[in-house]
Amino acid sequence: MRRLFLTIVAAVGFSLVAATALPALADDTTVTFSITTEGLTINAPGSVSLGSVGAGTASIAGPIGPVTVTDLRATLNGSWTATVTGTDFVTGGGTAAETIDNINVSYSPGQATSTTGTGTFTPGPGGIINVPRVAFTGTALIGNNTATWNPTLTVTIPPASVGGTYTGTVTHSVG
Repeated sequence: MRRLFLTIVAAVGFSLVAATALPALADDTTVTFSITTEGLTINAPGSVSLGSVGAGTASIAGPIGPVTVTDLRATLNGSWTATVTGTDFVTGGGTAAETIDNINVSYSPGQATSTTGTGTFTPGPGGIINVPRVAFTGTALIGNNTATWNPTLTVTIPPASVGGTYTGTVTHSVG
């Protein structure tokens, strides 16, 4: 009986030691990774025609978009501002009668036609594009985002303008 008692005590004692044994050794691994950024870009059509109007017409207007800002900077509370400016419009030899000064050219961004990502996307006031004007802004940006709009360009035609195909450049920038 004594031997049975010792065997039971030994078994119980061994079980208690096993139950209170220290955990196995641990080893941590620190894991890292990077999110690479690709920057901020703006794209607009390479060319567009506003059509044609008859002599003596006061103005011509039409859409020149879509214009898209793509922001792949993966920012936290980031922002960007897109601006627009333009050159004079000329035909023929570019004499005074063959030039429509950029003071006669106005830009209206309109509302966004599409956006992606998190942030606030706001059309600028636009205006006469003889100097840079705000076309669109993105604020409170988190991560990557895009904004697209289809602006309207209006050219006021001076009465002394001669017939011809007028060409000018509208430049969009973002920063």
